[in-house]
Amino acid sequence: MTEIDIICDEDNIRLDAWVAGKLNEYSRTYIQKLIDDGNITVEGKTVKSNHKLKTGQKVHVTVPEPVRLDVKPEDIDIDILYEDDDIIVVNKPKGMVVHPAAGNYTGTLVNALMSHCGDCLSDINGVIRPGIVHRIDKDTSGILVVAKNNTAHEKLSQKLKEHDIERIYIALVDGNILEDKGKIDAPIGRHPNDRKKMAVNTKNGKRAVTHFKVLERFNGYTLVELKLETGRTHQIRVHMSFIGHPVVGDEVYNNKKSKSLIKGQALHAKVLGFEHPLKKEYMRFEAEIPEYFQKLLEDLRKK
Repeated sequence: MTEIDIICDEDNIRLDAWVAGKLNEYSRTYIQKLIDDGNITVEGKTVKSNHKLKTGQKVHVTVPEPVRLDVKPEDIDIDILYEDDDIIVVNKPKGMVVHPAAGNYTGTLVNALMSHCGDCLSDINGVIRPGIVHRIDKDTSGILVVAKNNTAHEKLSQKLKEHDIERIYIALVDGNILEDKGKIDAPIGRHPNDRKKMAVNTKNGKRAVTHFKVLERFNGYTLVELKLETGRTHQIRVHMSFIGHPVVGDEVYNNKKSKSLIKGQALHAKVLGFEHPLKKEYMRFEAEIPEYFQKLLEDLRKK
């Protein structure tokens, strides 16, 4: 880990641009990632990339040690919903990590994809995340689209930035939501006291919007359909916890007793719809909720 302190020598300049100019061995994209991860602070406070600096302010930069991984193909069965020369659409099981990282070097979706596709995956995100355009959490099941070449990757990434990809989730949450439908519009950023968590953060958060619709109510629980307008890290989990209805089983954002019903959040990415990056035709995929989730609902219906 490298720690760097710099005193700002300019007025009214963006933080990311100024730091990138001072530390030209790092790209501006990497600098922005450091800022988003809370590794660059101004006068001891986390801020956004577009924060305007003032002369004399102290900027502290923490550059984590790079994690060097030798990612190897592994013969792991994956549920492929669609595949052509440009993309693969997969239905990820609960418990599978999307790409290798500290603590999860094998058994990931990337390991499986490397075995299935060989070298036919985009390399925009480097050797750790070949083909990975977007992610879902380890204990969230459901649909992901993977890019097999850089052109497809860039076009899909742009669609994500423009919020032009349909993403619908199913979740079981604590408590009975009284409204039949609603909208949660609350910015999400790093938790001010726990950098490993996200939180509704009105000061440094990014716009985050989740639409929900009640599908079924149980004794003390609600089954909801959730449509993402934006795609922030842990967005659904943070938003549902924020309104007092955390996802059942969520070991990070749920402090209620219900998290003992199952291990890991009861959250499933059911629908993914998008325009094919090269063929330009609209494609929509749906994955039914998995067996563990079905059983949980059946047990609740009996109570």
